Amino acid sequence: MALPAVRTLNSVDRFDPFREFENLFSQLSRYNNQTWSPLADVTETETGYVVELDVPGVQREDVTVDLNGTDLSITGELKEREEKGLFRHRTRRTGKFSYRLSLPRNLDAEKVEAKLADGVLTVTVGKKDAVKPRRIEVTA
Repeated sequence: MALPAVRTLNSVDRFDPFREFENLFSQLSRYNNQTWSPLADVTETETGYVVELDVPGVQREDVTVDLNGTDLSITGELKEREEKGLFRHRTRRTGKFSYRLSLPRNLDAEKVEAKLADGVLTVTVGKKDAVKPRRIEVTA
């Protein structure tokens, strides 16, 4: 005769779909070497292009902005904070990030600015002045 198994709530994990997604996300992050791409908005104005990236917690010295021809490359790292206490739930991304964008050819490489304020990196790339038609006077 077999005795029934005694189980308590602590010995059996309950199915939690959110925990399963978190575990999957963590495994994928490790697989991708902790490189992620921040959320961004790209806007075209009359004078240029504005790229805004959400990078909360990133320090100015940990960001690199490169313009090579028409390719804009933004890389950096969000460093982990010193852990205090025992984590119960963790969804904030850390590690290296990368964002790349190809812009149209009418860029002025001398008119590029990058500013980091309130967790948003704003990169402004100016356009070249449009060539205006010009009438040439015919002389004798």
